[in-house]
Amino acid sequence: MSRILRIAGAQMGPNQKADSRKAILERMIALLEQAAGQGARLVVFPELPFTTFFPRWLIETTQELDTYFERELPGPNTAALFDRARELGVGMYVGYAELTPQGQRFNSAVTVGPDGTILGKYRKIHLPGTVEPRPGDRFQQLEKRYFEYGDMGFPAFRGPESWGRPVLGMLICNDRRWPEGWRVYGLQGVELMLIGYNSAAYDPMGGTTESAELRTFHSTLAVQANAYMNATWAVSVAKAGNEDGSGLIGGSVIVDPNGVVVAQATSLGDEVIVADVDFDACRQGKEKMFNFAAHRRPQWYRPIIDQVGAVPPP
Repeated sequence: MSRILRIAGAQMGPNQKADSRKAILERMIALLEQAAGQGARLVVFPELPFTTFFPRWLIETTQELDTYFERELPGPNTAALFDRARELGVGMYVGYAELTPQGQRFNSAVTVGPDGTILGKYRKIHLPGTVEPRPGDRFQQLEKRYFEYGDMGFPAFRGPESWGRPVLGMLICNDRRWPEGWRVYGLQGVELMLIGYNSAAYDPMGGTTESAELRTFHSTLAVQANAYMNATWAVSVAKAGNEDGSGLIGGSVIVDPNGVVVAQATSLGDEVIVADVDFDACRQGKEKMFNFAAHRRPQWYRPIIDQVGAVPPP
């Protein structure tokens, strides 16, 4: 059985507040078709691709906030994308703002198989930003206001037989910067990490020390380092460019299990990157340097579980 899968990252340019849902979905379908035309069988879209990155705005009413959320997936605003993916026989990872029947709100993502079956679901755990807006700042980072912390943990899952039955994992945006999630997936034998992000091209908390170049470097570094330390492929895909005056970094990448970038976006717009992923290439790291069964010593790792903040020695 071949364990080589052609995957694509479908980087998106900016979604303005004034852009219609229909226009955004048409762009996503065009990217999906472009990736399929290059032979991709799994396409990764960004975090919150169906709308602008709304947590930068203080939204005063529930009625307005609801316009950014999906009550079901696929639903009326998204079904055309799912239908086209199924017609093409292409799977996809896609993020969305989830509003549950119980009224809970999550920053979520699903991975869909080539037949349209939802293979896995993930809810973002490492929410950045604040609950209350920062006085005087034009742009906010209010994910803690609009979303609950993810409650599903880090559940790995299998891809279909036609993909070689790989072990897949999902993260969303800020999660990629935290090694704990990667390692939980690593302990489940992950072979491909799927990540979408919307990352500001400036310090979203109002500082002045982080440039777009530095934030792009950190984004790539986090994926390279964690892919290497867990011997997994990873594809990390941005929504980029200038959304209503607020910049988002690009830098979408596909990274191999040695941490080497094998494909990378070169623009801040709609762009497809493609790579052939050999899942058997994960074996080198998993059986040698990062053979967890042989080398891990978890009895010394309690502070990772027991502590939240840093505690300096006396």
